[in-house]
Amino acid sequence: MELELTETQRLIRDTARTFARDVVAPRARDTDRLERFPVDVYRQMGELGLLGVNVPEEYGGAGAGAVSYALAMMEISHACASTSVGMAVTNMSSELICQIGTEAQKRKYVPELVNGKLVAGAFALSEPHAGSDPGAGKTTAVKRGDRWILNGTKQWITSGQYAGVLVVWARTSNDGNKGLSCFLVEKGTAGLSYSKPEDKLGLRGSNTVQVILENVELTDAHLLGKLGDGFKLAMIALDGGRIGIASQACGVARAALEASVKYSKERHAFGHAIGDFQALRFMMADMATSQQAAELLTLRAAFLKDSKRPFTREASMAKLFASEMSNKVCDKAVQIHGGYGYIDEFPVERYLRDARVQTIYEGTSEIQRVVIAREILKAAGA
Repeated sequence: MELELTETQRLIRDTARTFARDVVAPRARDTDRLERFPVDVYRQMGELGLLGVNVPEEYGGAGAGAVSYALAMMEISHACASTSVGMAVTNMSSELICQIGTEAQKRKYVPELVNGKLVAGAFALSEPHAGSDPGAGKTTAVKRGDRWILNGTKQWITSGQYAGVLVVWARTSNDGNKGLSCFLVEKGTAGLSYSKPEDKLGLRGSNTVQVILENVELTDAHLLGKLGDGFKLAMIALDGGRIGIASQACGVARAALEASVKYSKERHAFGHAIGDFQALRFMMADMATSQQAAELLTLRAAFLKDSKRPFTREASMAKLFASEMSNKVCDKAVQIHGGYGYIDEFPVERYLRDARVQTIYEGTSEIQRVVIAREILKAAGA
């Protein structure tokens, strides 16, 4: 799909496309099969500016905006969704620190996050019994003298073992959502540990762990934002994060569609390429139409963010539509490939496995519908 892009947006997209084609794609199968977190790839993405696409240049980022970020995510995801999810969380973490952090926090963490020296960032919000309802989190931060003592367990933490800094939510009072605060925890801090990586259906090259905090001591310098603002900060970050996951869904679906078109030209049955049969042509027509519709929704949300206009509803719409689209497109891709779609000789089985989680993380499809309906009713009331 071609849109009227700025020179900067085209440069970021083309840089990501070339890197994805030459570096990420050739090793995507092994990244998945061997469950190998590609540290060297993250460092290279940092050198190219892909870990801080929307971070101001003064903190080492590209300062290229949310549309550029969405385009870059689509390209990396087209090659390897496992790699793109860590890229997404690192961008989200560094951007949140830039938005909310003190000048000292920005100078200390952001440049090394976006240049790849810290490898990745992590976003530690979910807990074993608190996913869609972050206000139910039980991780605590108790003030003792001049120290904060953190205890608890975080669940489903992307890049957790490799992240140089983790953005961690903890309860500083019992006042519901208003009792959550946000802290920056550095890798190697005493009391910080991890479970073994989760054995996942898809995104197997993405490191996903429990993060365990046992009497982790921090100072006020590690508090991100104001005390009690944690829930608000999570919602700010998730709005942008949903653009990232919508972009990932678009990239994976485009890869599945392209693989299906290629296979339909090569595979013959009853004396014809299977792409000659109307049933498959209609499937690919639907796949292409829904994939491009999702890209437009996603870029619209990113454009609104760049324009400093409200984009909560649009981000949720993009994430909802794109993630459900990606699952349908990847499922059809496997069907088009027939038996070969079910084995790893062809990449569509990986695309389907990777797509499945897109309707779950960064807010389930059900949560997106809650957000969209709330925003529609709010606008009608206003």
